[in-house]
Amino acid sequence: MQLRNFLSMTILTDTETGERMKMSYKPKSVFRLYTDSNIDDTCRVELFKPYTLDACGFNSSHPLAIIIHGWSSLWEKCICLGAHISGFAGSNLAVSGKTLGRITGLDPVGPLFEGMSHTERLSPEDARFVDAIHTFTQERMGLSVGIKQLFAHFDFYPNGGSFQPGCQLHVQNIYAHLAQYGIMGFEQTVKCAHERTVHLFIDSLLNKDKQIMAYKCSDNTAFEKGYCLDCRKNRCDTLGYDIKKVRTGTSKRPFLKTRSHMPYKLFHYQIRIQFINQTDKIEPTLTVSLTGTTGRNPMWAKMWSMLKTMIPWAKSSRGPQLTVGKITVKNTDDRLPSQMMEVLKADHYRFIRNQLHTHIEIKG
Repeated sequence: MQLRNFLSMTILTDTETGERMKMSYKPKSVFRLYTDSNIDDTCRVELFKPYTLDACGFNSSHPLAIIIHGWSSLWEKCICLGAHISGFAGSNLAVSGKTLGRITGLDPVGPLFEGMSHTERLSPEDARFVDAIHTFTQERMGLSVGIKQLFAHFDFYPNGGSFQPGCQLHVQNIYAHLAQYGIMGFEQTVKCAHERTVHLFIDSLLNKDKQIMAYKCSDNTAFEKGYCLDCRKNRCDTLGYDIKKVRTGTSKRPFLKTRSHMPYKLFHYQIRIQFINQTDKIEPTLTVSLTGTTGRNPMWAKMWSMLKTMIPWAKSSRGPQLTVGKITVKNTDDRLPSQMMEVLKADHYRFIRNQLHTHIEIKG
């Protein structure tokens, strides 16, 4: 069961402490109820008229999800105020001793809310669990469409959170993009990146067998370098509806990569090779192949230019104990002798235990 609430408003006065005064005004809010028995049509619920809930077949024993859209005349269907409105609703409920179960902010708007007090925006105190998905925090002229700061128990940043694949920002300079595609092209680009958060959440409902995994990290730069692909000690979580609701004292920042279309799930692979100390100089050859259920992935050939991070480490220390001067990876179809290593699955990435191998084969 789902209640779609475009704007929720409750007026409180100081004339009667603890009492709510219903003012006579014509609200602009529209409440529409969807039920399992009538998913293709809605029933309108009127403010301050509880009997309309019964007339619409509302069942209080069913789970309730409220979708709040916040639109403005400047960016129609683009700038979302709904997340912050949810926060205000949650803080108002707290005054009466009630608590919302969960608030999910879908790329909450940044201008006028960035850097504000927790009482003036969505914050972790507004519900038992608050999560957010940031998809368009790319800053221009000191402002970004989506809010950049941490304000939830879990703040997810798909593809770094600044922009999204497939949204056709062909020119990195925003002014050049405007000159080439015009204001309408720019508006569609912004709309695409901003609304991707909605499609990512819908994807988590429609594709239960393709849940997107995100990994907690200090920032996107560290994630891009491969420092954070680890699920130990609750360091990873599912994006969307089925997130593990773990309240923490500080906000967590999970990062992830996605595709440009639904289903958005991408597998994150990490190869770890432990080298042994050698007194003599050696020049081993290392090749990698990726084999999936339908054969070799044609996109794999493009990955070689992206293979740029080497992370030395030791078990007893986080600092590097062995430095590798240079690694050259060649894309070749030569059938080298296969010396398969022990591969341990740990969620969506693999650990490679053996110390030296001629050929690495990753099977999906």
